[in-house]
Amino acid sequence: MPAVLRDAISSIALTQPRYGSGGRMSGPLSSLTVVELAGIGPGPFACMMLADAGARVIRVDRPPVGGGAADGLFRNDGFVDRGRQSVALDLKQPAGVQAALRLIERADALIEGFRPGVTERMGLGPEICFGRNPRLAYGRMTGWGQTGPYANMAGHDINYTGLSGALHAMGPEDRPPPPPLNLVGDYGGGGMLMAFGVLAAVLEAKATGRGQVIDAAMADGAALLMAPIYGMAAKGYWRDQRGANFLDGSAHFYGTYECADGKFVAVGAIEPQFYRSLLDICGVDDPAFKDQWRTDAWPGLRDKLATVFRSKTRAEWVARFDGTDACVTPVLSMDEAPLHPHNVARATFAMSESGAQPVPGPRFEGTEGRLPDRAPAAGRDTRAILREAGYETGAIEDLLRCGAAYQFADGT
Repeated sequence: MPAVLRDAISSIALTQPRYGSGGRMSGPLSSLTVVELAGIGPGPFACMMLADAGARVIRVDRPPVGGGAADGLFRNDGFVDRGRQSVALDLKQPAGVQAALRLIERADALIEGFRPGVTERMGLGPEICFGRNPRLAYGRMTGWGQTGPYANMAGHDINYTGLSGALHAMGPEDRPPPPPLNLVGDYGGGGMLMAFGVLAAVLEAKATGRGQVIDAAMADGAALLMAPIYGMAAKGYWRDQRGANFLDGSAHFYGTYECADGKFVAVGAIEPQFYRSLLDICGVDDPAFKDQWRTDAWPGLRDKLATVFRSKTRAEWVARFDGTDACVTPVLSMDEAPLHPHNVARATFAMSESGAQPVPGPRFEGTEGRLPDRAPAAGRDTRAILREAGYETGAIEDLLRCGAAYQFADGT
């Protein structure tokens, strides 16, 4: 992170004490205990959401081993891994599996992200876990789901998004669909859907005493996120063609435009009153713009509006549009976003030891928000968690000596 950005955000943190660092979050989920079998992507994101809202999340890590060049990428030490405790267990050893089951006995929920059948082979499948804890919400996070022809195939966000119809709908007509980062399948359709499913199952278990499996598939979630678009198509307001609809960038009143300095603004003036405001502030009086929804005119109108936006810098346009209903805002880089006045006023980002990171959300009126502890090293809390699970000191040391458990060097 550039030093100027770090200094600026540090000064912001001094004026925004709402988010101090350290400690487990208080919050509406403070009575919830979740066991997380360490993974990557959507499972950790779901657990971050739960931890941010106050849940106690105990991550079961693998004992560290030497990694390759991409070891840092897949290590669970990013912002999404914040707010956890970590116990490191070798789940290939029966003693490690038994230790995990001790934790699961005391938990409200378990979240795992392996392919179908893997936890069963490990001795941690739903049947065994329900035998220890009938009220457990057993969350299974996969790409394709527990069933179906693709269930055992590998995949990533772009594959799940592609199968849902979402990827086909994105981007210009004359180019291949662009990957929407990995936000649609992994996090929106995956992690958030898992967090919702776990909470729904926990609520039912409190009422009935019975737990259940949550089959959260990223392919299903990506399709679910498309419900509004499929709904518009069903009513005749969406064409199954890229670059032909008002939300896919083809409409001149919904998209991004380059400014004189090479930076961009985002335009979302859909409603007629917002559209009129856009044209007024841009100084556009061309009568061709009056028929906003004439789709065959959109390409030409977009070209004309692009010429207008290239006449001034992004800062000049922001000065004109801020405080109006024209729905025009700057497109900010990741370095710029934490410094924007609205994000500063809302304390949307906070400064951590590793740089600026998004703060927990949503915000709860009765719970003071703050930044949780940074992600723990694998095995940081092993001894403490095993003691809490009922292991005597000698038994814990036996687990450590045989390699069924691992304690990070700085732990106690």
